[in-house]
Amino acid sequence: MRYDLVIFDNDGVLVDSEPISNTLLAGYLTELGHPTSYEESVRDYMGSAMHRIHEVVEERSGQRLPVDFDETFHARVFAAFQAELEAVAGAEEVLKRLAGAGVPYCVASSGSHERIRVGHQKTGLDAWFRDEIVFSAEDVGRGKPAPDLFLHAASRMGVAPERCVVVEDSRLGVQAALAAGMDAYGFTAMTPEEKLAGAVGFFSGMDELPAILGL
Repeated sequence: MRYDLVIFDNDGVLVDSEPISNTLLAGYLTELGHPTSYEESVRDYMGSAMHRIHEVVEERSGQRLPVDFDETFHARVFAAFQAELEAVAGAEEVLKRLAGAGVPYCVASSGSHERIRVGHQKTGLDAWFRDEIVFSAEDVGRGKPAPDLFLHAASRMGVAPERCVVVEDSRLGVQAALAAGMDAYGFTAMTPEEKLAGAVGFFSGMDELPAILGL
């Protein structure tokens, strides 16, 4: 194992939430008068913190989203999570291998702490993540693609950035890892390799990750 810390993105990497959340986001934005397809939602917002959605919509339309946008969107997402959400296939086995090998890991997500917690509880992944190894864009001033969240996670875990590796499935996440001075491996289950430029390697199934990490 050539890294001292494995940092996981959450949505799309640990929990299979991206199809659910992007379907709901596209629908809600369209409902509010900002026509958005599922494909456009994935392209423009996958991996981003909520503040970026507000910024992009206002930049494009000159209109601000409603003050209760986040609250309403999260309520819809959480309801869908309770009905549909599953862990990404093979994610739990990777965590088990890391824990068995004594390799530190954590999660650093653009989602809120509540979103992370709801998803982990629904899928059973909460057994692998104590509160002190869960980091959210809420903890820092800027979300991905800024490096702040990954640097915060590394600092809290006591590991130098250059000794960290990030597991990501979004363009913004890979950019954030590179900006933080960390290696990134791109998970291509939903995102093609060309969208994850800068990653040091790619994999399409979680069963491939242990060997990539040298476990």
